[in-house]
Amino acid sequence: MHLLGIEHIFPSAETASREGIVAIGGDLNPNRILKAYKKGIFPWFENDDSLVWWSPDPRMVLFPKKIKISKSTKKLINQDYFKVTYNQSFNEVVECCAKVKRFGQNGTWITEGLKKAYNQLYEMGYAYSVEVWKDYELVGGLYGIDLGDIFCGESMFTKANNASKVGFIHLVKELTKNNYKLIDCQVPSAHLKSLGAEEISRKEFLSFLG
Repeated sequence: MHLLGIEHIFPSAETASREGIVAIGGDLNPNRILKAYKKGIFPWFENDDSLVWWSPDPRMVLFPKKIKISKSTKKLINQDYFKVTYNQSFNEVVECCAKVKRFGQNGTWITEGLKKAYNQLYEMGYAYSVEVWKDYELVGGLYGIDLGDIFCGESMFTKANNASKVGFIHLVKELTKNNYKLIDCQVPSAHLKSLGAEEISRKEFLSFLG
């Protein structure tokens, strides 16, 4: 396992352990995080003092043209039940994602250090948020890293039924218009699988990064 120093250098994602760990240590400099994503690696840990960098095999992704939208969700979207915006409340979306209680987890991986780093990436133009509103209240959303032709989803939240799903579908439609290759969903999720996400090998995933 690789121990990171002060240089923003990562080993190949293909050197990952069986669990998917590529390296430990380093820091949360936004340039380091961006370089990690471009190499198919992402940070995932519970403590800013114990950084862990991952590249799992297989990798869950969604090819935009394979999105699955149920009839009920299509109806909801056509009725404009929710209002969807982009990059209007990035920090609030991140905060809401950090507060979500997730099955099997005692805390959150969205630490104070990551919040600061992703905010810097947002200001640099690399982090992106989708907001879902109902009656002027933020009821759902998601955020991630935009690599130009690949969107790396980080987290989503919902306070109203189907809110995050509607936000995700709107994002996929925008990415499809702009010929994005895929959305990196990182790890398996039944919710994302129901929307058309699938698992591919690490090798295949890295091939899309060029």
